Amino acid sequence: MYSQGLIGADSRTEETEEFLAAFQARIDAEEKIEPTDPMPQGYRRTLIRQIGQHAHSEIVGMLPEGNWITRAPSLKRILALLAKVQDEGGHGLYLYSAAETLGVTREQMTEELHAGKAKYSSIFNYPALSWADMGAIGWLVDGAAIMNQVALCRCSYGPYARAMIRVCAEESFHQRQGYEIMLTLCNGTKEQKEMAQDALNRFWWPALMMFGPHDGDSAHSEQSMKWKIKRFSNDALREKFINATVPQAEFLGLTVPDPDLEWNEEKGGYEHGDINWDEFWRVVKGDGVMNRERVQMRKDAWDNGAWVREAALAHAQKRAAKIAAE
Repeated sequence: MYSQGLIGADSRTEETEEFLAAFQARIDAEEKIEPTDPMPQGYRRTLIRQIGQHAHSEIVGMLPEGNWITRAPSLKRILALLAKVQDEGGHGLYLYSAAETLGVTREQMTEELHAGKAKYSSIFNYPALSWADMGAIGWLVDGAAIMNQVALCRCSYGPYARAMIRVCAEESFHQRQGYEIMLTLCNGTKEQKEMAQDALNRFWWPALMMFGPHDGDSAHSEQSMKWKIKRFSNDALREKFINATVPQAEFLGLTVPDPDLEWNEEKGGYEHGDINWDEFWRVVKGDGVMNRERVQMRKDAWDNGAWVREAALAHAQKRAAKIAAE
């Protein structure tokens, strides 16, 4: 359990019916909740869990792409991918900082990740096997992320909502960059288009899983929507993503790997096949292809970077002492 810290919800606040009703009234009135405002412990815990998972996803998400920087097919692609990975690192920084306003430290969140207690997006436990995967990740993974994150710009918690404005702007660029990679491959040789199709085949279903379980199987969705931490249900966002992405695949001349995919004129959207939820839960619980490797790489990076953090802290302390002495 995270310590309360000096900011965020006061654990001594008595959560009476009147207090909870007044808090919900602020939420319903679309007021932003700020770090120093009193808030229910459940609201605070939900935010720490969600923002922490989001931050971890940005940082772990750098790994499959970072592995392709030196293998990108041109200097242009190297520079674009390098910039994207740098952006993801910045997103993690914004989000860890937003979580810290709730009284949790970055070290605590990192320890939870390394211990396997904190989660990150299941999509990053799948390997990136070809250059086309960089296109599929940008197009599908960042595209799915945008579907989730645009609504977070209106999250009831102020620091999280404000952090998401820049994150969404940059993720939109990443999605366009990925789609452009796929477009280039599909307009290239037969082998290149086959590579793009293979990437779509492998990332389509994991991308749909990014939205989380069905609404009825989600432990947090209902309360998160009541508190307006979330604005849309998992299934609604998944349907929106499918409806937006299938026409893009058709424009590329690629086939979505779902034999049950069919347009439903009555509902104005696509019907799709069943997601393999057994696979989803297996990966979420740590038994995906890359789970152990991803976490180990983060642990190694954390340990190897200890001297940098120590040096930065020493410099900050030295600077503070110098200012105090003046």
